[in-house]
Amino acid sequence: MDIVTTGTEIATRTLSRREKLHDPRSLPRQLRAGPACYDAAMVDELVIPHHEFQITAIRAQGAGGQNINKVSNAVHLRYDVRTSSLPPDHKERLLALHDHRITRDGVVVIKAQQFRSLEQNRDEAVRRLHELVRSAATPPRVRRATRPTLASRQRRLEGKSQRSQVKALRGRVFD
Repeated sequence: MDIVTTGTEIATRTLSRREKLHDPRSLPRQLRAGPACYDAAMVDELVIPHHEFQITAIRAQGAGGQNINKVSNAVHLRYDVRTSSLPPDHKERLLALHDHRITRDGVVVIKAQQFRSLEQNRDEAVRRLHELVRSAATPPRVRRATRPTLASRQRRLEGKSQRSQVKALRGRVFD
């Protein structure tokens, strides 16, 4: 059975568990106001609202013993880039990436099944989404055309002449 949850439901459940286990003052600064990775995925100055990505619990692959058929611990995260609130230039760069996680329809699909816990797999999927969007958020550096220096041109020509001499000496030797 697949369980579909949105970021708000996950955040409510996760926060109550954290409150039971820890004193909020002992949590890292990012988690004191609640789990930011579920409420809004922060990517430097960019914010990905929780309603833009959908998290689905699925069964993990591989060995797992008798319990594997009963528990859905892997996570599929789906994020539609075209309908997202990202700036247009970020969307273009993200869609231009040749990444197997981005479908032809412009949907990012991330599968996380590294951990045995559903909660940790959710965190991992959101973290991977952050990394992917962050990689597309920075514009590529513009290459400035430069001329080769005089010394580098001379070195190139000297290397070519030495190479031609080596090749010329490979011919037949006439007595």
